[in-house]
Amino acid sequence: MDLATLFKAVVLGIVEGLTEFLPISSTGHLILAGELLNASDERWNVFNLAIQTGAMLAVVWEYRARFFRADVQLYRNLVVAFIPAAVLGLTFGKFIKAHLFHAVPVALAFIVGGVIILIVERRTFTPRVEDTRAMTWLDALKVGIAQCFALIPGTSRSGATIIGGMLFGLSRKAATEFSFFLAVPTLVAAGAYDMWKNRGLFSADDLPMFAVGLVSAFISAFIVIRWLVRYVATHDFTVFAWYRIAFGLLVLATAYFGWVSWKA
Repeated sequence: MDLATLFKAVVLGIVEGLTEFLPISSTGHLILAGELLNASDERWNVFNLAIQTGAMLAVVWEYRARFFRADVQLYRNLVVAFIPAAVLGLTFGKFIKAHLFHAVPVALAFIVGGVIILIVERRTFTPRVEDTRAMTWLDALKVGIAQCFALIPGTSRSGATIIGGMLFGLSRKAATEFSFFLAVPTLVAAGAYDMWKNRGLFSADDLPMFAVGLVSAFISAFIVIRWLVRYVATHDFTVFAWYRIAFGLLVLATAYFGWVSWKA
């Protein structure tokens, strides 16, 4: 395993961890970072899904008291919320990868998502559910349906579930925490399925690459999780909306003027 490959794995792991739980799209950032690093073939796409497990483990560790105390209500809600995206992902996953895993569609999704966040943040909310422990299975299903929009790269899984949760009556804190929890089955299932389906692309020599990717994703995600919980207590997501719009416009500009040679 050469140092250049390990460097790419570390960078992509950090990008995954920093962006997975913020409403700015980890998949979109990984696609763009992969293209800039010349790490955008099918092998690296599978790697990007696999290292999401590192971010998931950061959630499990931070909320281990909830995950390991046989919280039946939480497990039920996670199963219910997971099903819609799982069904649609299996049905349309191949089409989405073929047509949307490119810089320009991702940039457009960044901009549209940013505009939606700005619109939602202009509304005044009176939360019906203050804590994830008060969520019903119907609340979980609604958040699960919102998560389906994240199948479009650049949309943001966390953004879709947090903003969707708020629209459906969850407090900002409850929506954020449930978005963390829902990442666990979603990321594990996506990573495991893609790894198994493409297992022929890898060998034992690739273990160091996955190890450094998982570790860097875990560390950076753990930092973001702790910071974001404190942040949402006193802030909204407007800053992330403007970041999405500015970043999307920058990518479109680089594509239009030929400053960066993005894939078609």
